[in-house]
Parts: sequence; C-alpha cells; structure tokens
Amino acid sequence: SGHVQLLPPQNVTLLSKDFAMILTWAPGEGYPPDVTYTVRYESQDRLDKWMKVAHCKNISRSFCNLTCALSSFYVKVRARVKAVWGQSQSPWVKSQFKDYYSDVELAPPVLTLNVRENSIHVSASFPLPACVENLTWKYDLNLWEAGSEDKKKYEGYFRKDTVTINTTALRGNYCFSARARYESISLKHSEFSQPVCVLLNHKG
Repeated sequence: SGHVQLLPPQNVTLLSKDFAMILTWAPGEGYPPDVTYTVRYESQDRLDKWMKVAHCKNISRSFCNLTCALSSFYVKVRARVKAVWGQSQSPWVKSQFKDYYSDVELAPPVLTLNVRENSIHVSASFPLPACVENLTWKYDLNLWEAGSEDKKKYEGYFRKDTVTINTTALRGNYCFSARARYESISLKHSEFSQPVCVLLNHKG
C-alpha cells in the first residue's frame, strides 16, 4: 500500500530561552523534504491528557513555541512530536518535563536613554511573549564612567519603571547596562545587555 514507516524525530528537547518555552527536534533519518510535524503537550497535574497545540499542527519547521499555549506557568509540562507524511506517521517522541516558572531563561533587556538638561531617564524593554507580560519581571541597571571599574548599581526596578538619574555632577562619557531578573524559587538573572554610552554635560 506504499506506507513507509517513518522513523521518529530526533533530539526532541524542551528548552527555555529568551522568556519562551520552545520544543525543538531534528528530522529522523531518511525523511522526505515535505514531511510535517504535529506537537502536543501534557502537564504534570493532568498526566495522559495530551493537549493539542493549534499553531503546531502539520508544520514544516522543526520547533514549536509553547509559551502561550500552556495552561499554567507553575506546573511542569512536557511535549511530544510526531512526523507525518501522506498516510505515514512516525511514533511520538516525548521531551523531558520543565516548568516555565522555575526554568525560564531570561534575555537581556533593551535600554532606551532619554537625555534631558540635568537628568537622564532610562527605561528597559523586554522581548516578552504577550501571555507572560504580567508576571513580575524586574531589572537591574549599572551606570559607570567609561574606562572606570566603579559601577553604580540600581537594583530591582519593575519592568515598566523608568530610572531617573540626576546628571548635574556627571561630566564625560557614561555607560549603562541592564539585566533582567526574576524571583522564582531562586533569583535568576539574564546576562547584562551590551553597554550604551552617552556624553554628558559636554561643553563645546
């Protein structure tokens, strides 16, 4: 009947990256180019109830962003994926369990600087999936004079907060860098963002 037994997808991994939970995999051996994949997930409080993921049904790419499909950010979940080609299907392959809340990996924020007469206003924006907007993301900000090791730290600002710094006493080239932070079971940080530097009170 022309049915081919598709081998299962390989390296099926649920990873947390840049505020998102993403299932990734690689094609099995000998897959035809037009094979598609379907993903489902289950949560630890409802085992054996595999939930469909509408935007990851019959897809040709080899990843699925599950963040906004999850019913809870505080329960461990795992996902599974199968390959489909015509009438043929591979076996499902499952990932390990992870939960967004304690496993989330943070990306550094993007800084916006607004220089005024005697002050500078710094705000941080995060590359967040819409569904996790209202979790309590915070950030830490460092300020230092270019070339100096001596950093002034501003810690624990809420994501939407703007930090206002009085610049009357600052002369020269000053740099800013920030990291995202999240207090779950333990305190987590992203890497610090690339420094952004500005010339302050430059006469001439």
